[in-house]
Amino acid sequence: MAKPTITTGTIPFQEHQTWYRITGDPTSGQIPLVTLHGGPGCTHDYLLRLTELADGRAVVHYDQLGNGKSTHLPDAPPDYWTPELFLAELDNLLQVLGIADRYAVLGHSWGGMLAAEHAVTRPAGLRGLVIADSPASMDLWSTAADALRAELPQEVEATLRHHEQAGTTDSKEYEEAVHVYYDRHMLRMPWPPEVTATFDHLAADPTVYHTMNGPSEFHVVGTLQGWSIVDRLGAVSVPTLLVNGRYDEATRETVQPFYDGIPDVRWEVFDRSSHMPHVEETERFIDVVSGFLAELDRTAEKEGA
Repeated sequence: MAKPTITTGTIPFQEHQTWYRITGDPTSGQIPLVTLHGGPGCTHDYLLRLTELADGRAVVHYDQLGNGKSTHLPDAPPDYWTPELFLAELDNLLQVLGIADRYAVLGHSWGGMLAAEHAVTRPAGLRGLVIADSPASMDLWSTAADALRAELPQEVEATLRHHEQAGTTDSKEYEEAVHVYYDRHMLRMPWPPEVTATFDHLAADPTVYHTMNGPSEFHVVGTLQGWSIVDRLGAVSVPTLLVNGRYDEATRETVQPFYDGIPDVRWEVFDRSSHMPHVEETERFIDVVSGFLAELDRTAEKEGA
């Protein structure tokens, strides 16, 4: 089988540019899949294994504003970086790429939070939703992080607390302690090049991540504090697939409200994974998501949509 075509480019958004990559043909019979990366402040790179879903289906990656190959705005005020900004960017992308009338969304981590925010607006063209390794509220996320941190070696937790209280989270010692947590709950394997590429981009310009989240996955002191979609999930009107890993920082408790609140939902737990099942158990992840997307295709065909 011939490899799918790859198209890259930029589209205008406000006075800026959003970079995108399309693997496959958006005009094929299958519903295009738009992927939303995490962070906020990461890049598309670590999600590139999802191009394996482009077997007759277009898969869209993009770098959200402020990140990667899109326009960087290191001097933007903190109140510029909001979920509403990224929702508007997603809507613009869908319109300019010409797929707003028929598409599915897969969001990972922060991307899943953004995907849920998008879905509760009930966009007419949305056919399905994959929420991967995402919390339904930041309060739940922080509570889970505290519990996971309590299981770290005592000296590691002490190092984390010391630097967080001292305001020295940019120190090498703090970074090394953070990676003990990440090796347990973010990615339980050597980091492949695409994951390293995303974190290199994040280190080079942490503006969005530090503003909206904070200095680490488990020390949330940014503008996303208090974010929740729990009370709005009944508005999600499309079939939804939930994904998380057994060792995930997005623990069962953080994901549970999605399962309780979304009317048409199923949940897949990856027993050998933490926060990146698409990397840690790639084959199974692709099989699960492919099956879900195939169901969406069949439903759309029956409905003539």
